[in-house]
Amino acid sequence: MKEQIQIFDTTLRDGEQVPGCKLNTQQKLEIAKELEELGVNVIEAGFPVSSPGDFDAVKQISETIKGTTVCGLSRAVDKDIEIAAEALKNADNPRIHTGIGTSDFHIYSKLMTTPEKVIERTEYAVRTARNLCAEVEFYAEDAGRTDNAFLAKVVEKAIASGATIINIPDTTGYCLPEQYGEKIKYLMDHVPNMDQAILSTHCHNDLGLATANSIAGVLAGAQQVECTINGIGERAGNTSLEEVVMIINQHEHIRRETSINTKLLNQISKLIEFEMNMPVQRNKAIVGENAFSH
Repeated sequence: MKEQIQIFDTTLRDGEQVPGCKLNTQQKLEIAKELEELGVNVIEAGFPVSSPGDFDAVKQISETIKGTTVCGLSRAVDKDIEIAAEALKNADNPRIHTGIGTSDFHIYSKLMTTPEKVIERTEYAVRTARNLCAEVEFYAEDAGRTDNAFLAKVVEKAIASGATIINIPDTTGYCLPEQYGEKIKYLMDHVPNMDQAILSTHCHNDLGLATANSIAGVLAGAQQVECTINGIGERAGNTSLEEVVMIINQHEHIRRETSINTKLLNQISKLIEFEMNMPVQRNKAIVGENAFSH
């Protein structure tokens, strides 16, 4: 029997952070409905504290989408978490996605704090979110450049505090596939309570390795992939949903499956291309105009 890989789509959050790709609430609602029809398991609808428009979009998507988990992003900050919970309060399946930077660069240069304080803030943020929402996902920002032993401590604390999904972002697209796979395997082997949560990949494409890293993560034990339609996202983009899904579908030895209706991939690709004014290059894998011609 094949293991089910959860597909977490962040087109409406991470994808929308591309300059010039801002969507209004009506456009977000239309895309959310298409994502639900496509079969994604989780829709990250936005970052509610970032603007009244994002709050309204997450709220309306929460009230409209009923079969799919609707997720709102927050930082490890009280106000962020409270506003995310408020935006999600009418969702049938709400999820708060909260977290903090864990690499030395983030700890010492961005947050101006200490590793011990990061672990304390992890516990506090997850507990706060868990008191307001039935499901909490925790992200360790810049996990790709985080020491594995310290990352394992943070993950253990996040799970003990109530997180049931742990996101391991390669925030800068820095890792090689073998490094990213080893990181996931390290956590599977060294976090005592890892069986109480699932690991998620969230890879960026700065070096063109987002899809390869995500598949390496899946092969090492990750059970959720965070991705976007057409691979849109900040800088060089995120993991491409259609690439990951088709790789899993085409390679029997991966022994995984997804709930995605692959017949709808081209249709939603064109919708995102139009609504976000982000042309798909002709030689883009799976959905490019030239992908099945020669």
